[in-house]
Amino acid sequence: MIKRDRSNKILKENEQWIPGGVVSLNRKSDPNICFTRGHGSHVWDVDGNEYIDYQAGFAASFLGHNDADINAAVAQTIADQQILMGAGPTDLEGDFAKLFCDSVPNVDSIQITTTGSEATYHAIRIARAATKKDHIIVMQGGYNGWHSDVACNVISALDDIGPRVSPGEYPIDSISAGIPQRSKDLVHVVNFNDLDSVEYILKRHKVACILLEPILQNIGIVKPQPGYLEGLRSLADQHGFLLIFDEVKTGFRHSLGGYQSICGVVPDLSTFGKAVANGYPLGVIGGKKEYMDYFVHPDKRERVLIAGTFNAFPLTTAAAIATLKKLGSEEHKVYDHVERLGAKLEAGLNEIFSTYAIDFKVARQGSALCTYFMDHLPVDYHDILTHHDFNFDKKYRIKLIEAGIFNFPLPIKQGSISFAHTDADIDATLEATAMVMDKLMSDVKKSRVIKEEV
Repeated sequence: MIKRDRSNKILKENEQWIPGGVVSLNRKSDPNICFTRGHGSHVWDVDGNEYIDYQAGFAASFLGHNDADINAAVAQTIADQQILMGAGPTDLEGDFAKLFCDSVPNVDSIQITTTGSEATYHAIRIARAATKKDHIIVMQGGYNGWHSDVACNVISALDDIGPRVSPGEYPIDSISAGIPQRSKDLVHVVNFNDLDSVEYILKRHKVACILLEPILQNIGIVKPQPGYLEGLRSLADQHGFLLIFDEVKTGFRHSLGGYQSICGVVPDLSTFGKAVANGYPLGVIGGKKEYMDYFVHPDKRERVLIAGTFNAFPLTTAAAIATLKKLGSEEHKVYDHVERLGAKLEAGLNEIFSTYAIDFKVARQGSALCTYFMDHLPVDYHDILTHHDFNFDKKYRIKLIEAGIFNFPLPIKQGSISFAHTDADIDATLEATAMVMDKLMSDVKKSRVIKEEV
């Protein structure tokens, strides 16, 4: 059993001054682990335990922890005494914007925020300003940020949202108190991969936008069915609402051009974060010029406000520039490397799980993957709720952590391979997985024998 005495002591001490003991309660976990440093694909906790890391800062550290090239760019910016100018434009934000638009062909221009949540907030404001409509559609099980428009139906219990209905919508299950009812009345939740439910909402409300992850990566890896994203694009054009891709997780992890460059569907607006600066705090909203120009609309009554003292903070912007350059480098071939490792891990997991009498499916998109303990790949959140073995998933994750393989200890959260991962990391992960599965299945067999004897 891994000792976590110091981790637990730090949490307890923090709770005296911080509600919950951690500044983002999404980071609180069971077991509680206080990490003290990370390098490449490995992290260490305050109790001295080392792990191969697949959580990667909720998928943000795509190049790996403390990447030397990114750190060098940040260090140079500090040496140049570019910390916070406080007024006027900077060359760094301009250099990043040009590089970004060159990398993502569907984006004409961008604005820079500090977080992905801020980016989705601005995207919804633009949609409402451009369409003169107020209602929005979001996905069951998706996560698009913390603000009132989207803070709902994130890994909700079946009792809170009810059984699958189509066509139709689901009750709002807010993840926060303090959200006015009038805000909730403008938000409509449907299941992913369900065009009929989108049309159901469109017939009843004046919709400004649909905001969705093009792959649901908050609940593992749930991919769009053939024709689904194309269908949303068609409905947006037909009904006059904006299609917004939340690529905070998918963007730059799967392709330099975002997942939109893989699926071939062009959204009106997109939001990015996490991997864009390899874990440094930076978000992006970008898209078609006709919508982005609402930030500078000549009529102040039509203008959408964007402000923030720390938007395009020089250190994070330097990190983002260095990240995009490395991701696009022919020398490093980042995407080839992570795809090869992802395929190797997927094949190894399939081989291990297939030796046991257990339902499983490994879902993967490039460097991101999730093992579902069910007999088919899920198409939406209800599919997971009604078929996935959450209890076994939790035990599986905890046992892997004890074996030195860290993924977030919450069922159906995705695992993320970084550019820093090696073949040796994958081999060690598969070896630990085989050991864990052998122990878990042995425990299951013993439990069945005991039940039969009783």
